[in-house]
Amino acid sequence: MMRLIVAFGFLTRLPMPRVAVEADDFAAAIRVYPLVGLAIGVIVALAGWLGAQVDPWTGACAALLAWIAVTGALHLDGLADLADGLGAAHGDRTRLFAVMADPHIGSFGVVAIAGQMIAKLVLLHAAGLAGWWALILVPFGARMGPLVWARLLPPLRPGGLGAAVAGAVRNRDLLGWGLVLALAAVAVPALVVLPVLVLGVAAWLRRTLGGVTGDAHGAGIEIVETGLLAAIAVAGALA
Repeated sequence: MMRLIVAFGFLTRLPMPRVAVEADDFAAAIRVYPLVGLAIGVIVALAGWLGAQVDPWTGACAALLAWIAVTGALHLDGLADLADGLGAAHGDRTRLFAVMADPHIGSFGVVAIAGQMIAKLVLLHAAGLAGWWALILVPFGARMGPLVWARLLPPLRPGGLGAAVAGAVRNRDLLGWGLVLALAAVAVPALVVLPVLVLGVAAWLRRTLGGVTGDAHGAGIEIVETGLLAAIAVAGALA
């Protein structure tokens, strides 16, 4: 329970009780990230459904704003930092990590955030037409990504999130969440694309960064969420 509180406190802006935790507890909290994603998904889907009582675009806007508010734009920040680093590095890895560590946002980051928000808004509208409640599983599925990336990719920053969670994910965690994903895909078949998205992000991070950081985890979550929204939208259009 304490690790679940830690995960909620880190990944969301939902009020949580203060708890004293060790470094191991913070790292082990990654094992319950999908549960946090499920709660985020409920909030997003509920906001979208309520907004859609006015019209579908209002529903999409309400869902997007709820998504940003409940997560505190945490993963958008990671996406922006990664975009700034890749855009400004020009092949220089030292400059890449220096730019990613800079707290200021650059033009590449602004474009990345704007593009991501536009993509999510449009895809939320399309996915919402097929049914808002399938969206509950989008943040849930995307937060399985960090468990896989923590196992497949080496951490690049000592003392950062990537280093903290390295080794915290056990084989039984991956197996357990994999079984849950298989059950969830029965209800939302579009989730079958999740392994492809997660492994695709892992391959891209290995090629571009050589490993993973906290920012990369956040960026990866955003990318996977968008991919899942697109899959749900396409499945709804084909149904």
